[in-house]
Amino acid sequence: MVILTLNCGSSSAKYQVYDWDNKEVMANGVVERIGIEGSCITHKAKGQKTEIESPCPTHKEAIELIIKEITDPEVGVIKSMDEIGAVGHRVLHGGEKFTKSVLITPEVLDGFREVVDLGPLHMPANIMGIEAAQKVMPNVPHSAIMDTAWHQTMPEETFQYAIPREWYEKYAARRYGFHGTSFLYTAKRAAVLLGKDPKDCNLIICHIGNGSSMCAVKNGVCYDTTMGITPLEGLVMGTRSGDLDPALPFYIMRKTGMSADEMDKALNKKCGCLGITGKYSDRRDIEIDAAKGDKLCQLSIEMEALRIKKYIGAFMAELGHVDAIVWTAGVGERGPITRMKACSGLENYGIKIDAQRNEWSFTGNAETYIHADDSKTKIFVIPTDEELVMTEDAYALMKGTYDVHTNFKYSFQDPNYVNKAREEGLKGDLVKRPNIAKILARDLLK
Repeated sequence: MVILTLNCGSSSAKYQVYDWDNKEVMANGVVERIGIEGSCITHKAKGQKTEIESPCPTHKEAIELIIKEITDPEVGVIKSMDEIGAVGHRVLHGGEKFTKSVLITPEVLDGFREVVDLGPLHMPANIMGIEAAQKVMPNVPHSAIMDTAWHQTMPEETFQYAIPREWYEKYAARRYGFHGTSFLYTAKRAAVLLGKDPKDCNLIICHIGNGSSMCAVKNGVCYDTTMGITPLEGLVMGTRSGDLDPALPFYIMRKTGMSADEMDKALNKKCGCLGITGKYSDRRDIEIDAAKGDKLCQLSIEMEALRIKKYIGAFMAELGHVDAIVWTAGVGERGPITRMKACSGLENYGIKIDAQRNEWSFTGNAETYIHADDSKTKIFVIPTDEELVMTEDAYALMKGTYDVHTNFKYSFQDPNYVNKAREEGLKGDLVKRPNIAKILARDLLK
């Protein structure tokens, strides 16, 4: 059976084609600049990468372009869409209506439309992607994998805001949290590396990318997280402000005459690292110019790392005991500078990072450990695999075997689990950077 997963953003659509029987990725890629001039698809399959420009005014054309590529006689991986047995869609926000992954029905879609205001930048794209895929594949079961589902275990004292109760009861104003599929995957993998049952693990997970958030995992489930009612709260991100004084936007609006919509766009698209540096949101560009002496790029690095460290301290206080700190996502997996700055100075709290291991751990293929031998708290770098969570949820929903993650076991919870695509990529990394072989986290299981 072949399972297709789709992750539709405001101007992009990521996809993966997965062979369930052989447990391997057949193809993946992304359509970028949807609704913008110059839209294109990057398709990876059979060891080759194909890039094609094609107009995509809406997500409907983007889905059609994806289907064209995966069924193409030369670069495709299936002969026809009849081979697709299920489709999994990543959905940003379920409000309090959807607490776990769900098969998509007309009623479910109506429910998503009702919470669009909770995710105005992402939900319209999620819905359009689902509708477009259903038109092309009307007879295939479509599943919604909720980004907020992982956080449903948060107690009221962590998900509530100190606001009038009426705002919560009438408008569902509360902390929801995001990056749920990433936190689920890395939490389960960390438990494997620790040799423990998930329910016996306390973790701090740092999902650091263009969008960044952290999660305090207590007894294997989410206890607290940095993002709030939307993905704007919390850490310094690529273009999002993260935490700030709630009065600041009103102050700037009065001074400049900005509208509420303009301020919302600015906080999401013009702040964070981009706002600090005035030119970059990509941490690679920031690190290059920081090394050349750019003061604002240096400041951006310090501010981002300090905010992460601040939340590490807060979550340690909430959890009491922490088995491991986990780094994941683009910067988390490949950003030794950010990891070092955020973890340094925490030795008195039992967190001791090893500078050499941290520097060597610069790959998105390998699970590694970067703590010192005498560190009381382990520090892992675990490449996330959100698509695999989506794939397994979609399959289980189709078969009627799905349940909440506390009652459901994923394939990657098996100590002998092997990600074939990642193992292939790791071979090249070991050749280019052989020192990675010295810090593979799986060695801890031996």
